[in-house]
Order: sequence, then structure tokens, then C-alpha cells
Amino acid sequence: MTTRGESGTPTGAGSAGGTGSAGGTASTAGTGSAGSVGRTSRTSSPGRTGSAVGASGAGSTPIARGADGTDGLWAAGRRIFVNALVTKVARDHQEPDRDFRRRRVIAALTLCAGGLLLGLSFSVRPADPAFYPLTFGLAAVWVAGGLISGPLHLGYSRTRGRMRRPVLIPVLTGLAVVVVFVAGALVVRDIAPLHRLVDSVLAHAREGSAPLVAVITLVNGIAEEIFFRGGLYAAIGVRQPVLISTLVYTAVTLASGNIMLVFAAVTLGFVLGLQRRASGGILAPILTHITWSMSMFLLLPPIFAAA
Repeated sequence: MTTRGESGTPTGAGSAGGTGSAGGTASTAGTGSAGSVGRTSRTSSPGRTGSAVGASGAGSTPIARGADGTDGLWAAGRRIFVNALVTKVARDHQEPDRDFRRRRVIAALTLCAGGLLLGLSFSVRPADPAFYPLTFGLAAVWVAGGLISGPLHLGYSRTRGRMRRPVLIPVLTGLAVVVVFVAGALVVRDIAPLHRLVDSVLAHAREGSAPLVAVITLVNGIAEEIFFRGGLYAAIGVRQPVLISTLVYTAVTLASGNIMLVFAAVTLGFVLGLQRRASGGILAPILTHITWSMSMFLLLPPIFAAA
């Protein structure tokens, strides 16, 4: 019986590629699962120590420091970036062909249902009470599709040679993306057609219940990652999953009818896909997504109100 899914040893810090295979046998001893949620996986966890890497591996190369310390800071920053978005940690997420095909069917059905609900959600006017059940229902669809599709994994990152759950770096990554979007917002607010598109989204909080919209923003951020970087990503296989998951995420966002949300989906989706690929799980994408979305919820209204 053939198997499909992600497997392999971690890549070197200077490599953007991976060593996972699309099928065949599981990875060699010493590699393990990147942690799991939902159904119990038959793979093992890498624990705290993780797999050893060579001299080029993340966490093993000493940082060269210049006289003013800038070289050391640059090297440390580069290493953090590579660990978060490039270097793949060891994982063994193999599953039988039958389960892989089932995952794809569930992902396709979820995309259809989610796209329909997303379109309906943004077709209602701000302050319309129907917006709230529609968007909570959308989150429920994403979560159900992700969990029912098969085992999901939280993932790990390599920090100082040890395998840990990714927490701080994903939050900082989310804040870095926020800086980029805020800079873009300062430009967009002065372009009338684009300003109106952003304002049509912000109006749901301004004219409706802001606390409820904040909860919806948080819940949907988590739900989207459970499905798009969880169930859907795993259903794609090992051939260009970052690119394909980003394109699908963008295509579904088209149902909102708002080009600014589509642009956000392309940019954010690509970063989240890289995190999923590097960490082998959904924890890093979840933390980055909710950091970004909640920051946008708080920062965009005053930026556009000042225009």
C-alpha cells in the first residue's frame, strides 16, 4: 500500500528546498511528526531535541560579530528569518492513498461551501444582523473541513538547536506584515476607489457591533488556517503546496467581491504558506494570521478616518 504526504529530514539553513517525498516509505529514524491535533497520528513526535543538522543547519553556526555588533545582529536576524520561513523541520506526515484521496474530496467540498458563505457574508449591508451568523457559519465550515479531512499538525521550529513549538517568531512575523500593510494603507487611503473598498469592510465594525466583529475576525483567522494551511495544504501533496494553497486561498477570497481583500490574501497567504512548509504545522500560521488580522482591525479605522 503506497503512502503520500510530507516526510524527510530538515534542510540546511541556506537551502530553500526540502527533502520530503510524495510517497513511498516513511522518513528515516530520528525524524518525527511535527505535532498533531484532531485525530491521533501514527507518527512519533520529535520531542525537544529534534534531528541533528550539519554545520549549515539552523542553530549550529556561530554568529560572527563585528566591532559594533551589527554583523552579529544581521546574522541572528537572517537565521531567525530562515528558520521561520525557509528551513524545513523534520516531519513524517505520511498517509495511505485512500486517506489522501478522501482528504482531497473533503477539501473540495469545503471550498465550495466556504466560498458560497463568504460571498453571502459580504453581500449583506453593514449592520445587517445576518452578517454575524453567516460569518460564524463560515468559520465553522473551515474548521469542520480541516478537522474532518484528517490529522492536522501543530508543527515545530528549531531554536538554538532544539525543537520547540513556534510562538514568538510567528507573532513577530505577523507584526512585520502589519508594518507593510500599514505603510500600504497610508497610500491607499488617498486613492478614492481603493479607499471605498477598504471602507466597505471596515463599515461592518463601524456601523454594527465592533466587539462582535472583533470576535469574528479572531475566530475566522484561526478557522482559515485550520483549513487552508491544515486540511487543504495536506491535500495538495508535496508538489508546490505553498503556491497552490496561496492561489486557492486567493481564488476563494474573490467571492468577497473586494479586490483589496484579494490582494491581502495573496500577500498574507504566501507568508503563511511558507510558515506551514517550514514548521510542518498550523500553529505558526495561526499566530501570524491572528496577529495581523487583529492589528488591522485596530489600526485601519483611525488611518482611514483621518483621510
